[in-house]
Amino acid sequence: MSLLDATGAAFRLLFGGDAELWGIVFISLKVALLGLAIAALPGILAGYLLAMKRFRGRRALVVLTQSLIAFPTVVVGLVLYMLLSRQGPFGSLALLFTQNAMILGQAILVFPILVAYTLSAVQGADSRAHETAVSLGAGPLRAALTTLNETRFAVLAGVINGFGRAISEVGCALMIGGNIAGLTRNITTAIALETSKGEFAQGIALGAVLVVLAFGVNLVMAMLQGEGGMK
Repeated sequence: MSLLDATGAAFRLLFGGDAELWGIVFISLKVALLGLAIAALPGILAGYLLAMKRFRGRRALVVLTQSLIAFPTVVVGLVLYMLLSRQGPFGSLALLFTQNAMILGQAILVFPILVAYTLSAVQGADSRAHETAVSLGAGPLRAALTTLNETRFAVLAGVINGFGRAISEVGCALMIGGNIAGLTRNITTAIALETSKGEFAQGIALGAVLVVLAFGVNLVMAMLQGEGGMK
């Protein structure tokens, strides 16, 4: 099949409502969004605390967090595989090659991104917002929410980048998901599989979905930022 024919077949799959293809897309979105949801609160909280508190070992934690952003996803998958396999300490949970394992993996991958973006945002914020909230009698939680509200667009950028990492990575998902059809096969693992088989139509179709998602989340970000973000 020529590249032109494969592209035509890809669009027929997309607009023909192919159940297998859209099932793969649904699994990808489910796993990425749930992983992001699990990591969001602890990641943002950890980033805020790292920015606001001073304690021994803080610098090492900041460096570690920033390093984890670029950590190879396949290595994360390997570590989780060893932990979740039958011989691993958590083998009794029977999570390996399930969507729950993939969700856990995505949460781990997203977490350092949320921490780093929140840390950078809070450190760069006008300290007067937090100081004013405290002077007006706000408690720690209220003061934290005030500061995060001031930095909401930068934090939101971290959330969107976290989603982008989760939806587009392949190494961790393949290692702990197993690429099982109808269960753990997501967009990236399906693209890798179909391309290795020389079946380009589904790979092109799923690649187009990834591109649309990438543009979509950035458009949402710009809209949430208002007119300034659309310039």
